Amino acid sequence: MIDVPLPRLKMRSIENGKPMERRSHLSAMSWMHIFLMVLALTFGAKARKPNVVLILTDDQGYGDLSCHGNPLLKTPELDRLHADSIRFTDMHANPFCTPTRAALMTGHYATRTGAYRTSAGRDRMHSDEKTMAQFFGDSGYATGLFGKWHLGDNYPHRPQDRGFQEVLWHRCGGIGQSADYWGNDYFDDTYERNGKFEKFKGYCTDIWFEEALGFIEMKAREKKPFFVYLATNAPHSPFRVAASYEQPYRKSAAWRKGKASKFYGMIANLDENVGKLRRKLKSWGLAENTILIFMTDNGTSGGVEMETDGQVVEGKGFNAGMRGRKASVYDGGHRVPFFVHWPEGGWTGGRDIATLVAAYDVLPTLIELCGLGGRKNGFDGRSLAPLLAERGDWPERELVLQYQGGNGFTYLPEKWSDSVVMTERWRLVDGRHLFDIEKDPSQRHDVAPDHPETVRRLRIRYEEWWEEVSPRMRPVRIHVGHPAQPRVILTPQDWYTAIGNPQTRIREPATVSAPLMLHVARSGVYRVTLSQYPLEAHQPMASSRAVLRIAGKSVEKRIKKGESAVSFELRLMQGDANMEALLRMDSGQEGSAYYVYVERIDD
Repeated sequence: MIDVPLPRLKMRSIENGKPMERRSHLSAMSWMHIFLMVLALTFGAKARKPNVVLILTDDQGYGDLSCHGNPLLKTPELDRLHADSIRFTDMHANPFCTPTRAALMTGHYATRTGAYRTSAGRDRMHSDEKTMAQFFGDSGYATGLFGKWHLGDNYPHRPQDRGFQEVLWHRCGGIGQSADYWGNDYFDDTYERNGKFEKFKGYCTDIWFEEALGFIEMKAREKKPFFVYLATNAPHSPFRVAASYEQPYRKSAAWRKGKASKFYGMIANLDENVGKLRRKLKSWGLAENTILIFMTDNGTSGGVEMETDGQVVEGKGFNAGMRGRKASVYDGGHRVPFFVHWPEGGWTGGRDIATLVAAYDVLPTLIELCGLGGRKNGFDGRSLAPLLAERGDWPERELVLQYQGGNGFTYLPEKWSDSVVMTERWRLVDGRHLFDIEKDPSQRHDVAPDHPETVRRLRIRYEEWWEEVSPRMRPVRIHVGHPAQPRVILTPQDWYTAIGNPQTRIREPATVSAPLMLHVARSGVYRVTLSQYPLEAHQPMASSRAVLRIAGKSVEKRIKKGESAVSFELRLMQGDANMEALLRMDSGQEGSAYYVYVERIDD
């Protein structure tokens, strides 16, 4: 149910990057539109469930749009969407990929979900977290994911295990990383469709959009409402795009070791695809009743240069006046674009909402807008419907954001490090630096000494938050021996380690030993295969011995010269088990095998 909004609600807006106050009221036509919509939703005679397309781009910051003032980059299609949409100008995600996706999918703080880092075995959500796709699927929607997942590559954490009925995705956190299909490089790659690898022709972003459109067209013909999660890997590094997109920026964006032009070119290609998507929705008669959301997952990775202290170098890119970029808990690391367009809902025409909101507000919002079944409370987020419809009061919140992973890569979560407590006015960084965001949006002046009571109040809020969420920051295990995935492939992405892991540096033997956190689904005989390279690469290992330790057992084998893999067979009992799969050199140096294949063989 969507309530009729109250008129003349005082709203905070932004003009030229600065907060201002304005009064907003609905036209008579808008009132009539909402009145008719409420009648339809109430009596259900002709009510249609809105479709949803959620576009999430990767590493594109708030300043990486020409509508946000970027003087070099041209994004005409996104500019048009911006002009047509309701825009939340103070939307905050997390500073990195996985935590944002976990918060978006669940409506919870990423720390609560268990997926609070991008790797090191902390990129998976607890199995009791219900995802956005599951809410939509349970309410009769067709659900599809196209692009990047980054919330686990193995059962029960794959997108098809978490509510998506149609899935086309690349593994790991980026194309070409350790868990991705060997040899992928953005062009003519092999991706996984519904559990099977498939070869594609073309550029990655084009493929995600083309396949999403095919899914939408099919569901439209079936007259079935759809939820499409179109999560591109672009413009995540490595920066690769056709020369025709990069060419316009080669001179104007020549900084950042020549990579900025490619970064901007990737966004230009993405922008073009957004335009194609909108035109298709219109031609199919779907645009009016489709909630189209555009957002990004964190601050820019290629749109600015940085000094060693994390501040922007003047003249090197555009960051909308903010401090920090991807990986930073200053606003430049997590304040992101957020556009909502839904003509049938009356949400068009270019209106700014400057209220502080967060990525975990998206799921509660869609539950309300789409009338989804299931629980309506228990979220860390709050439905944005009152702000969208300009009705009711919106109590100010104190939001907490923390990324566990940039702080020394410790095993145990650390309090305060890489944290920020946010209000409409204040940002408390790392528990001791205070910034007045209204007077100092670039966060240059620490005013903590001048406002001790504010610091104390925000520290209390953080302590409460930490007490609540930290118990959930425990290992989330991968299942082996489950019928849903007969053979599990484990990579450095899955190492439960206290240090950074090598996503792509697999041509040299590992020097790091880290356990793999497993749950044996069924007792039985298992084959465990160790390799330095993925099996499809057919590359010989540089090591001389293989060692496997699991559930109190330790077995060892010599590796013959030229062998690309070595296998062990052993009986495992049902239950949790930590595995160490090691490759050892003649020199005595050893490290975890980059690739470990586990399958139950006694069926």
